[in-house]
Amino acid sequence: MAYVIAEPCVDVKDEACVSVCPVDCIHFEGDADRILYIDPSECIDCGACEPECPVNAIFAEDSVPAEWAGYTAINALWYTDKDAARKLVDAAKPA
Repeated sequence: MAYVIAEPCVDVKDEACVSVCPVDCIHFEGDADRILYIDPSECIDCGACEPECPVNAIFAEDSVPAEWAGYTAINALWYTDKDAARKLVDAAKPA
């Protein structure tokens, strides 16, 4: 299991979670991304990031609210196809 960053992070991208992650598994590429992403293959499920998020956008994979369930796949997809993940974010929450 991993943690997932969901819709409340879109267009916020507060990096407090990045600085507390002991395995550096939270990434984004500057202005190209509207959200931060957690690498499910690197996340060690420690939960350090969750309380640091000022907009409550980070959830354990099995606790992602139903309305944001698609962000689990989007987080994973970003690590194999960044453009496809970005399009899904744009579709889920138009700018």
